[in-house]
Amino acid sequence: MAENLFETQYDLTKKSKLQKFYDSYKIVIFSFIFVLVILYGSFGYYLKSKENKKILLSENYLQAKIYLEGGDKNKAINLIKEVIFANDPTYSSLSLFLLMNQNLITDYKETSDLFDHLLKNNKFSKEVRNLLVYKKALLNSNFMDESKLLESVRPLLDTKTLWHPHGLILLGDYFVSKGEYIKAREFYQKIFAIKNLQKDFYYHASSQLALIVNE
Repeated sequence: MAENLFETQYDLTKKSKLQKFYDSYKIVIFSFIFVLVILYGSFGYYLKSKENKKILLSENYLQAKIYLEGGDKNKAINLIKEVIFANDPTYSSLSLFLLMNQNLITDYKETSDLFDHLLKNNKFSKEVRNLLVYKKALLNSNFMDESKLLESVRPLLDTKTLWHPHGLILLGDYFVSKGEYIKAREFYQKIFAIKNLQKDFYYHASSQLALIVNE
């Protein structure tokens, strides 16, 4: 009997403490729950909005290709630029490549600015970013002076990346086109120090070195 009385008193005391705690902090508790609900709803809305944006960009990208197939280049270019400036790492970069592959923009400065926009406003994986750096440097190699070209290619030369040998070949070919064979030889020879490359790299470097010897 005494034990039951003790347990009853203990339960009442426990409930009393919980009631006091609730009465003291109920505003905080409800505020916390309200904030959690808002955050959950906002996050869900963000994910849905992001998904819808992705779908719209994919549709616009495909529509631009349809315009190109139909010969309506102006509509295609306008739509492609919209996708580029939407700053989606996937479809913005694909759209820029589409512009270049189809030769839709003849002003190299405008194309170079589009590369700068992508690199500045998107988060790419390391190799995709280096691909963009390489393609921009390749585009500008016909117009840049030596110092600016070397600076643009430097990210490919200073890190371990799939695009490192591409950067070496680009610079070697650039200096061959300028008739600066000593500098060209320096970059071609670095190709042979890289193991397990595709044979095309070694063949290109050796062919160019053979041509340099005969000059």
